[in-house]
This record gives sequence, structure tokens and C-alpha cells, in this order.
Amino acid sequence: MAGGQNGVRSERESFFDDISSDLDSYFTGPIDATKSSKLPYFMRLRGSVLPGLILPMGFVTGWTVWITCVHQLVRPLSIDSLLLTVLGFLVGLALSFRSSTAYERYNDGRKCWSSLTLNVRNMARLIWIHIREREGPDGEDDLLAKLTAVNLLLAFCVSLKHKLRHQPEYDYKDLQGLVSNLQTFAKMAHDEGSIPPRKALTTPQRISSYLGITFLEKNPVRRYKAYKKAGKHHGNMPLEIMTYLSSYLEMTVQGGQIPVPAYQSMAMGYLGGMMDSLTNCERISQTPLPIAYNIVISQITWLYVLFLPFQLVSKLNWIAIPGTLIAAYIILGFAAIGREIEDPFGDDVNDLNLDRYCDSVALELDMILSAPAPKRDDFISRDDNYVMFPNMNEGYNAWKKKGADKIREELSKKPLRHVSPALAREIRQSELRDRDNAIEQKEREVQEREDAEITSARKEEDLKRRKAAAQMPADEAV
Repeated sequence: MAGGQNGVRSERESFFDDISSDLDSYFTGPIDATKSSKLPYFMRLRGSVLPGLILPMGFVTGWTVWITCVHQLVRPLSIDSLLLTVLGFLVGLALSFRSSTAYERYNDGRKCWSSLTLNVRNMARLIWIHIREREGPDGEDDLLAKLTAVNLLLAFCVSLKHKLRHQPEYDYKDLQGLVSNLQTFAKMAHDEGSIPPRKALTTPQRISSYLGITFLEKNPVRRYKAYKKAGKHHGNMPLEIMTYLSSYLEMTVQGGQIPVPAYQSMAMGYLGGMMDSLTNCERISQTPLPIAYNIVISQITWLYVLFLPFQLVSKLNWIAIPGTLIAAYIILGFAAIGREIEDPFGDDVNDLNLDRYCDSVALELDMILSAPAPKRDDFISRDDNYVMFPNMNEGYNAWKKKGADKIREELSKKPLRHVSPALAREIRQSELRDRDNAIEQKEREVQEREDAEITSARKEEDLKRRKAAAQMPADEAV
């Protein structure tokens, strides 16, 4: 009997876990910009702030219905519409300030990640191409060291993503394999066993995050409190990774593997750019809008919404109920959007898709590492290197035989195709005619030489024949 109850309980828990997983995939996590929906925007639910407005809109509905019923059935409750005008102006200013500030932070966050991606690409290219590999067994060590450094570039991006999401651990699936060889504060704290394991969100906490019930949500910085309670420091994983990258760069410079000073300066500049992105992301994440602004904007917004039915009921009667709901959805919706995108690095639907950014960086780094540094013969001295494309489809070796003068002559004509396509076609046809004429002229000259040789040979044969004929009577006479 107990076994049957346990089986039913496990099936029920599995069912609710599946539902919770589906809700998580639909209402949490940034939207993938590479995927599109055929639904019109006004019909879409994913990405909308509507789920978070269900409870506020329910409260506004009850409030508006009560005010309207009292006004229609008991006694008038209407007030002058002047208050609507004054409060509407203030609410408009407040929401405009809230939205512009939130989007500015969102845009700055995207700029920081763009700058980080640029510096990671450049640093990986410099490591793979410009850091020399020594001969013999040392070359294998150098190759593996370069791979380690490039992996640290990816680890920097992934660790920054987790740091901005208030996830200070190191044992995440996409990070642990990249930093298992490093000694970091987070790793040392976990190895000592003093940090309690992470707990999954409960069902009420998940639902509260969907519906925007702030007093039921779990504190996003709860893990930092666990470190503090255990008397351990969680560290700064991206900064610690940067020290290892700087150490690698120092070793290559001291070993003479970056002999060009310009490359050394470029490498330090790229690392400095990555640190700049880290600092700017921390500034955005750790400097929210002052709490006083949030409080007063929320108060003004709710005062306007709560006074709205008093000002509409005298003129709209029962229509004041849907009218108030529409106005409340617009006002509260803009306020909710500002709250959601204020921290662009979280797990909300409209936050920046840091997972996709890190996956893109990982793919690009793998593409760079997929082949050794190209040599001259790999891409220059090839017959399929059409250096004058699209003007002429002749390869490198064909143009090499023509000489520098002919190459420069062709280059002087190449810009004309951008000015006038008709003129470029005419010039190209003229060149083709000249080439055909030159070929015909050569063939004619060859034919003339052959004809001259044949004529000369015939003349010699005729001369020999005459001499032979002239000698025959003399021989007969003798």
C-alpha cells in the first residue's frame, strides 16, 4: 500500500516537474533572436510583460468594479478630471524617465559585450598567428600553451556571464572544464566543503517569478550570503582568469615568442579592453536606479491608476471598467518593461542573451583553432586566386607571367566598373577585341612565316631540279 502511494506521489511530482520545466522554458531565459515567430506582435505572449501584470490587473479590476458599482448603485463617487490631467502629465514624465534610463542601461550592456567579443577575437587571432612555436618537443608545449590561453579567453566570457547573473560558483557545466586547472577563491571555498550546495527554486518561487510577486521571489544574491556566512570569499572569477592570461603573455614575451614590440602592445591593449568590458558590466549590474526614484515612480503610477475610475465613471458609466483596465495595462506595462530591462544581464525573457553570445564566441574560437596559421602557398600562390576578380578570371600564376606593368595597367582600369557599368562593359569588350586581334595577328604572322618557309623550300627544290636538268645533256654528250 505504501509502495503504491509512493508510486502515485512520484508520478504526481514528475508531472508537476514537467509542467514547471515547460513554464521555465517559456517564461524565463532570454529570447533567441535567431528564431522568429509568425504570430503578430499583439498576439504574442512570450516576451510580453502580461504574465507579470496578472495580479496587478486583477487588483485594478476589482477596485474599478467596486468603484463603478458604488457610483452607479449607491452614490456618485466621481471627481473633477483636472486631477487626471495633472497626474497624467507627471506619470508621463516619470515613465519616460524610467523607460529611457532602463533602455540606456540595456544598450550599454550590449555595447560592453560587443567590445568584449571584439577584444577576444583579436586576442585569439594574435595568440594563434603571431606567437611563435619553437622547434622540436618545445613546439608541442607551445601549441598546448596557446590552446590553454585561448580556452582562458572563453572562460573569461563564461565566468563574466555567471558573475553578472549573481552565480559566484565555478562548477557550472559550461565553465568547470575551462577553469578546473586554475586556483580560484570559489574553487578553494568549495573544496573545503564550507559552502552549502545550491538549492533549486521551489514551485512557489517559480510561479512568483512568472507573476512578478516580489515578496515570494528568492533573493538573487543569496549565494553571496552563503559565502559570507561561511566566512569565505567568493572571489572575482573573471579578474582571476585575467591574471593567468597576463602571466601567459609575460612568459611569451620573456621567451622571445612575440619578438615584434607592436604585437606586444596590441596584446596588452586587448587584455585592457577585456578588463574595461568587465568593469563596465559591473558598473551596470551593481549601480541600479536609486531606490528613491523607483519608489516615487511606483507611487505616482499607482495613484494615477487608482484615481482613474473616479474620473471616468461619471462620463463612461459601466464602460469605465474596461477603459480603466486598458489604461492601467498601458501604464503598468511600461513600468514593468523598465523594471525588467534595467538589469540586462539576468534571466528574464527580454534580457540580453548572454548564453548565445558565449556560444558564438566559443564557435568563433574553435574556427580560429581549426587550422594552423596559413602559409603563403595556402592562399596566395594558387591558380584559383583570381586577383583581378570580377574583371578577369585569371589566377595568380597567369598574372605573374604577365609582369608588373600589365598588372598595374589592369588595376588602373578596375575602378571604372564602379563608376559606370556600361562603360566598364564597353572597355571590357574593347579589351577582348584587342586580345582577339592580337591573337589573330600572331596567328597571321605564324602563317606568313610558314608560307615563306614553304615558298623558300619550293624555290630551292626548283633550283636543284633545273641544275639537274641542265647537267643531263652535258652528261649525254660526253
